[in-house]
Amino acid sequence: MRFANTTKVALRALRRNKLRSLLTALGLIIGVGAVIAMVSIGDGAKSQVEAQVASLGQNVVTVFPGNFTSGGMRSGWGGASSLTVEDAEAIAREVPGAVAVSCESRSREQVLANGLNWNTQVLGESPDYLQIRAWPFSDGGTFSEQDVRAMGKVAIIGKTVADQLFPHEDPLGQTLRIRNIPFKIVGVLSAKGFNLFGQDQDDVVIVPYTSHMKRIARRTNLGSILIQARSAEEIDQVQQQITDLLTQRRKGREPDFTVRNQVELAQMATATSKTIGALLLWVAVISMVVGGIGVMNIMLVSVTERTREIGTRLAVGAHGKDVMLQFLAEAFALAAFGGLIGVGVGIGTSHLIAANMGWPIEISVFWSVLSFGISGLVGIVFGFFPAWKAAQLDPIEALRFE
Repeated sequence: MRFANTTKVALRALRRNKLRSLLTALGLIIGVGAVIAMVSIGDGAKSQVEAQVASLGQNVVTVFPGNFTSGGMRSGWGGASSLTVEDAEAIAREVPGAVAVSCESRSREQVLANGLNWNTQVLGESPDYLQIRAWPFSDGGTFSEQDVRAMGKVAIIGKTVADQLFPHEDPLGQTLRIRNIPFKIVGVLSAKGFNLFGQDQDDVVIVPYTSHMKRIARRTNLGSILIQARSAEEIDQVQQQITDLLTQRRKGREPDFTVRNQVELAQMATATSKTIGALLLWVAVISMVVGGIGVMNIMLVSVTERTREIGTRLAVGAHGKDVMLQFLAEAFALAAFGGLIGVGVGIGTSHLIAANMGWPIEISVFWSVLSFGISGLVGIVFGFFPAWKAAQLDPIEALRFE
């Protein structure tokens, strides 16, 4: 029997029981829809994370305080700091692959300007900070090493702070007060958006780290150290060299710091979403297997219902392979129908989630085509046994079947 005739007969058989065919395909519809929705959300989240990682800067390595034992007490990442300016100077001097280093001290402060006030993050940084973060200016420029040495009262502000304190005027050259200390605004940064941890990166005031440590926070240790590696290929080597250098400077004491690069930070931030994505993928796989079992079940029922029809066809000269091909075509058509609807359901669900929950999505053409193809393959695999069973029927026994 030619392929066109086989397909026509298969579709006619499925149309005779429309509701049953739709219910049978439901497992595959759910499975394919779940795969596409999961991949779309996952790809959207991945793109968002990649953009946020890029916003951290180029080839960034960060030294955090913590990870030490003292007097029986063990502190984790972000514990009490023992990082010093001398540690940062040693990294800049002795790590060949470190092209920029910034001492970092931070606190939250209420800042006042233009008759308004705003609670924001104040960062004490080195002049290299904006190079490390690859953060351009929308207006003005950065402070100098001279400002660092002189504990200069100069500041750079992010877009959020500019919008809140200077909503209708140019902030450049104006003064803002931090703990009643006047700082002259020398630069306004371009917008960067939110970081990996959901914080507004533009809600920030940046001052020389010496000014922050001596005038504002009144502390002696750094909150962290930012380092830019020369290239992405050297980032692991630079990270190890920093670890070795700071360990050596502790002279045998247990390390009281943690060194991370931006890729590791991204992996930590996305670990939960990857786990959820894997669970969703398994749910989709199980749904497709259940759908395949449904196809096999309904095809076995169809073989039983059409035993006399099969016997008649065999009696008038049809071969067993013709009967097998017809039932395989029905199983494939049923599964492909479910896969096609599943693709539509998956794309629609993805857009619905994006519209209602604000999650980023990216529809993958590759996964849409692959899911549709897999659903057809499921139909062939799970439809093979019923088709083989139909082909093995004895014509005489089939004609006698009631």
